Order: sequence, then structure tokens, then C-alpha cells
Amino acid sequence: MTAARGKQPAIYFAGSISGGRRDAALYRRIIAILKKHGRVLTEHIGDPALSGQGEAGSNCRIHDRDQRWLRGADCLVAEVTTPSLGVGYEIGKATEWGKPVVCLFRPDDHPRLSAMVAGSPGVRLVKYRTLAELERKLAGTLARLRKPT
Repeated sequence: MTAARGKQPAIYFAGSISGGRRDAALYRRIIAILKKHGRVLTEHIGDPALSGQGEAGSNCRIHDRDQRWLRGADCLVAEVTTPSLGVGYEIGKATEWGKPVVCLFRPDDHPRLSAMVAGSPGVRLVKYRTLAELERKLAGTLARLRKPT
């Protein structure tokens, strides 16, 4: 993850919208953690007013805006416990573009993660059970991404 010297890295956070909003409160808490490590471009994912119907506006406008944000981000962090076609698409695009991808997964809440995510060499998978555990693991993972290779 590279950001201009002295500038906070831009983080694209992805979480389920149309696939279900049961984790919206969790997304808000993850976004708060991520804000300690950079600028989160997609804070609206944690908005409790955002329903499974998504946001207002045309699908094309939302797609194009989100692709601009993703392309401009230094990394993608996705909570993938709740399956989502959109999140999977964003993970695919980010790996195609060579962006660092971190996927967060709660194995106690879902029996199995898709092999297309878990088996991707372009994905760093972080399994967690509590927010404290996630915060600790995420800090280490993001720090490793910031180190030059």
C-alpha cells in the first residue's frame, strides 16, 4: 500500500449492501478502525440509513463512481462474511489492477468462504472473532502493506 509521502493512504472499504445489511453496525465499527490507518473513501457503507435497496441514483452512476474510488485507492479492505456479488466484483477488479486486498471473515458466523476469495493469491485473508482481535490483526496487516517491497 503506497501513499504519497506524508499523505494518509486511501482505503476503499467494501461490505454487503444488496446482499444484506445485517452487519451495517459492524461495518461502522470497522470503518472507525480503518480511519486510524488512512482515509476511508466509502464511509457510506456503514451508514445505518443505507438499506439493502442501496443508495439513490442510477446503477451506472454508482458503478462508475465506485470504480473511480477503487482505482484511486491504495488498497481494498472488504468484510466478506455476508456474501455479496458487488463485493466479489470489487475484489476481482482490485486484484486485476494489482491493488493490495485484505478480506475480513468471521468463520463462526458463516460456514465457508468462497474459494474464489479464500484461494486467490492476491487476497490477504484475516479471520477474526472479536473486534479487538480484528483491530490487532488489521493493524499488523496494514502495517505490512505499507512497507516497501
